[in-house]
Amino acid sequence: MKPFINRRFILAVITLLLALNAGAMTIATYNLRNANEGDSIDGNGWGQRYPYIAQLCQFHGFDIFGTQEGKHHQLQDLKKAMPGYDYIGIGRDDGKTAGEHSAIFYRTDLFDLVDHGDFWLSTDTTRPNLGWDAACIRICTWGKFREKATGFTFVYFNLHMDHVGTEARAESARLILDRIRNFPDKCPVVLSGDFNVDQNSESYLLLQNSGLMRDAYTTAAMVYAPNGTFNSFRPDAFTTERIDHIFLSPEFDVRKYGVLTDTYRSRPDDAAKADTRGNFPDDVSLERYEARTPSDHFPVMITVNTSAR
Repeated sequence: MKPFINRRFILAVITLLLALNAGAMTIATYNLRNANEGDSIDGNGWGQRYPYIAQLCQFHGFDIFGTQEGKHHQLQDLKKAMPGYDYIGIGRDDGKTAGEHSAIFYRTDLFDLVDHGDFWLSTDTTRPNLGWDAACIRICTWGKFREKATGFTFVYFNLHMDHVGTEARAESARLILDRIRNFPDKCPVVLSGDFNVDQNSESYLLLQNSGLMRDAYTTAAMVYAPNGTFNSFRPDAFTTERIDHIFLSPEFDVRKYGVLTDTYRSRPDDAAKADTRGNFPDDVSLERYEARTPSDHFPVMITVNTSAR
């Protein structure tokens, strides 16, 4: 006798499971570190690092995330290594492909891209140019996304503030807040990036105390932050300063916040088997490898619930 299958019951269970998961989203920000010859000489070349970055992003389940410093070929490498993701963003130096990008990657099976654009962090936001006392040209990329499963629509801004110009950072914060206030559609907002300042700085506090956005770190139900977010390619370095941030409008309920301190191992030229007299099984062999970080920044990841809207 064939077992009785209640199709209506199965359909109801599937619908319930989808409903429970609807509105859950994983957001992150990751400074990728620009590809350059000096890093390659030191053993931190892009070709060595990016497969680990791609695996890290996929393993931790990033649904949508902002990146900083990535050049066009780096972003193309990541896109090829992460099937199912696409990105938006243009080069800061020419508005096309030249220079660093503030790109936003997103899962195409989860989100529809409704609209997108870019503007420069300067008094003239329409073209590549230095803003205020900045040492570098800086750009912000934004996208309007719609969650396919729920229809939830939000705007995501991603940027990289200047590392030298104090005035430039403060004015960039004011510019972003003005853009958010005057965005044509009143949508929930995500703002991520490398702000090049910690949680005590003027430009950070302009955003944090704006009444529009709050740092996810300060609202998360659970915080996992064993380190700050900059590591200078040194796995043994420690700081309490967070210079990479994710700010959110009130529509997002932050479940978890984490600074992901993942590392990988590379074989040095003089690699040798470690002393096997330790307290571990004879079948285990250990070699002296070097711990490395995939970038000179640790990524920040949050999980949010957007169902209460």
